[in-house]
Amino acid sequence: MSVLRLCTRSCSNHIFSSTYLPLLQAQSVALANCIHTTAIRSTFWEKEKKSGYNTKITLPSRKELIVEGLRELKEEIKLWKEEMKEKLESDPILVYRPGEVDVVFNFKEDNALDRWVVTTDADHREGKSIAKLELSAAGAGLFHGSVNSEHVKDGVIKRTGYANIRTKRVRRSFKRESAFDWTQYNTLVMKIRGDGRNYLINLHTEGYFDLQWNDVYHFVLFTRGGPHWQMVKIPFSKFFLSSKGRIQDRQGPIRLDRVTHFGFSVGAKKHMDGPFRLEIEYVGLEFDPNHNEEFAYEMYKTDKYIAAT
Repeated sequence: MSVLRLCTRSCSNHIFSSTYLPLLQAQSVALANCIHTTAIRSTFWEKEKKSGYNTKITLPSRKELIVEGLRELKEEIKLWKEEMKEKLESDPILVYRPGEVDVVFNFKEDNALDRWVVTTDADHREGKSIAKLELSAAGAGLFHGSVNSEHVKDGVIKRTGYANIRTKRVRRSFKRESAFDWTQYNTLVMKIRGDGRNYLINLHTEGYFDLQWNDVYHFVLFTRGGPHWQMVKIPFSKFFLSSKGRIQDRQGPIRLDRVTHFGFSVGAKKHMDGPFRLEIEYVGLEFDPNHNEEFAYEMYKTDKYIAAT
């Protein structure tokens, strides 16, 4: 496994273009603003998917579970009927139209904030960062707060100073775990308004085996700052794989039928401590017929015992 830490770095603010890729690759090597902690547990088996970050909660009684389950039964049956209707009516030729954006996360919808979870290093008692997700005056989602690179002096944590927002786990009716199926798309489209900072876009592809529980694909989001909105289009072929904050030596394209979570991260180090502000109106998907690239990064064949998984 590569010892590189997944980080962001301050640079010019541009919408993504193919000419910008060499600079991004240089940034992946010249890592600057780490947004992770460094407690690495090299084990062959993970007992839970959070890898040690689970929060202890008091479980409800069996009676409370039954009462709550009956209360939600009506809504779950309604959701199941909608799933069946969508399955019968779906036609890939009609649903996936080249050049048109299909919005997945729209903050102007009712209860849009309920689909997201906010976390910082302070939630795990590792730092002092704070963050919130709420609606802005423009009716968009506003991810804001302050990141602080000062960490807890416990002899284990070496770097911290991060804040994240992430969607809740995709579920079908009756609380069945599922995943986004984005196989018919090849481009991520967003309308955002930033503060000049760099943010990290995260696509979680949690697999069946514990080795894949922490697999996340990333790409850097460069914001301009200022009062104007910014349209961002990023091909999925540009995302790179990491696990537990380490960029992997062995890369490969995203399994777009296994995306379980989507989110953003912001980090602080040295002179990057302080407030941040990212406004998001929507996140959508598009099929661009002119984009034929499968994976942007050239890989080399090596012996299996040299490159990490």
